[in-house]
Amino acid sequence: QVQLAESGGGLVQAGGSLRLSCTPSGRSFNYAMGWFRQAPGKEREFVGAIRWSAGSTDYADSVKGRFTISRDYTKNAVYLQMISLKPEDTAVYYCAAQTAFYRDLRREGEYSVWGQGTQVTVSS
Repeated sequence: QVQLAESGGGLVQAGGSLRLSCTPSGRSFNYAMGWFRQAPGKEREFVGAIRWSAGSTDYADSVKGRFTISRDYTKNAVYLQMISLKPEDTAVYYCAAQTAFYRDLRREGEYSVWGQGTQVTVSS
């Protein structure tokens, strides 16, 4: 069974940093991988994504300049480096994988495989 496992979440003070990891098991993902988040009482929203082969990235305006997505070919893993965290970044963060080329990076429906999520809490 194909799975994505997120790790690295936790509690951090405003202005702090965290790095989330997403590691697949069962197969490799070679198209695009994205990060989404869902805060309490809100809909899940796009955070950022990376196209695996080209390495090109896209970010939501709310995190641009603070969050960086990178990939590790050897581990087939994707990372979300978050700096200058704000209380409004508090959410459950999910990684997701696309299983075809040239899909819209920002649309949830274009992602076929999802992780269970990891909680990020930023205290003020």
